Amino acid sequence: MGWIEENMKSTQIRQILNQAFSLGMIIASALMIWKGLICITGTESPIVVVLTGSMEPGFKRGDILFLYMNKDPVRAGEIVVFNDGRDIPIVHRVIEVHERQGTKEADILTKGDANNMDDRILYTSSQRWLRQKYIMGRAVGFLPYVGWVTIIMTEMPIIKYILLSALGLLVITSKEKGLMLFTGTDTPIVVMITGSMKPGFK
Repeated sequence: MGWIEENMKSTQIRQILNQAFSLGMIIASALMIWKGLICITGTESPIVVVLTGSMEPGFKRGDILFLYMNKDPVRAGEIVVFNDGRDIPIVHRVIEVHERQGTKEADILTKGDANNMDDRILYTSSQRWLRQKYIMGRAVGFLPYVGWVTIIMTEMPIIKYILLSALGLLVITSKEKGLMLFTGTDTPIVVMITGSMKPGFK
């Protein structure tokens, strides 16, 4: 019986290593896709979630925005995402641009479509204008409501843990179903044991 237990342990270890390798490949693939998007779009945040209603009715809370950034100067009317040192970037519309003569710099003023006042009270260090270097990207497309998944998991961490637990259970269940399909029985572990017995074993 000892060699049977060792065989089962080695099988379990191989399954664990296989699952770990598969998880690592998924994470690596996701990182490669994200890095690829960064290179293509020219911004460190190609995808952002709208967290407030300051851009309604154009963009609502929970919408996902796709960003793109190049060396072209920012123009009035464009919707941009900026971060001048705060924890969370802001998605607002450019309402004024004053280019500095002799330089490539520009003073930018932004405002939320649903706000009554411009963003001067939001800029850090009591700035009256936003520097172009703080612009993370221009909004070039969006998906409505898809970002609510991120918002819910951020505001209610318990939901995130439930989803992760469900995902882990799904992985385990899929492994068991794979063994059932391979052995053609609802008791794959028994089949593994009995199939490895020598002839005449009782």
